[in-house]
Amino acid sequence: MSADRPLLGIMLMIGFCVLAPMGDALAKLLGESIPLGQLLLTRFGVQTAVLIPLALLTGRTLLMSGRVLRLTVLRSVLHIIGIGAMFSSLRFLPLADAVAIAFVMPFIMLLLGKYVLQEEVGMRRLLACVVGFIGTLLVIQPSFAAVGAPALLPLVVAVVFALFMLVTRQVAKHADPISLQAVSGIVATLILAAMYFIPGTDTIEQFQLVMPEGVNIWAMLLAIGLLGTFAHLVMTWSLRFAPSATVAPIQYLEIPIATIVGFAVFGDWPNSLAMVGICITMAAGLYILLRERRMARLVPPAA
Repeated sequence: MSADRPLLGIMLMIGFCVLAPMGDALAKLLGESIPLGQLLLTRFGVQTAVLIPLALLTGRTLLMSGRVLRLTVLRSVLHIIGIGAMFSSLRFLPLADAVAIAFVMPFIMLLLGKYVLQEEVGMRRLLACVVGFIGTLLVIQPSFAAVGAPALLPLVVAVVFALFMLVTRQVAKHADPISLQAVSGIVATLILAAMYFIPGTDTIEQFQLVMPEGVNIWAMLLAIGLLGTFAHLVMTWSLRFAPSATVAPIQYLEIPIATIVGFAVFGDWPNSLAMVGICITMAAGLYILLRERRMARLVPPAA
């Protein structure tokens, strides 16, 4: 689809920025009573249950070539680790802090592009990375002082999702978004279900199975899966209606929205040092995105 409806693309990305923090807030609420493994199994199980019928009803195929399937399995493993680290961090950190720290991902992707993919990255963007890391450290510092090492979990999220995005770039060229998400859901669900059959897993607290108490808990578990599934779908669709250079800066709205959701649900508000760090991280990230867009305009089109 041609990128000729930028307003629709922007509105879809705003939808992602609203849905994602809501799903994270539910994960934080349920993290006190539902083990991590069960949360993840529910998250990907719902994704599978929703997208397989959708893919089949719309005539999409779930078949993949060997290379694409291998990359999809790798993508699914990274997705499990990334979401697992995020859900774990929310047991210890305010929602806004965890989301803001995880937004170091664009800086990591830029560095991976330079040092792994040998892409050309100028000094200004490297300096913006340094500034962004400094901002992230300001967000981490109060949380690290309060909870210790778990404050670093969003950094794990950032690194894993940077790799996740690199793999997704390779897979997306050969797979429809709904089919890709459906197959990813199947793979992730099978991996997580298989872990419960490994001897000794039942002795690990976060991989025990518990019976949710009450209709509200069941509804929240279902909502986590639905919010996660549709958040990623609207983000993917936003890129079909508008170029990434247009919608990527909009994604930084997730930080203030997460701050509002965290305050409304948990009464959490970042302290002054963390707030300064959030502003610095957002400014550095937006600078990199705008710089990338400007550099893309300067590159002449291929003959």
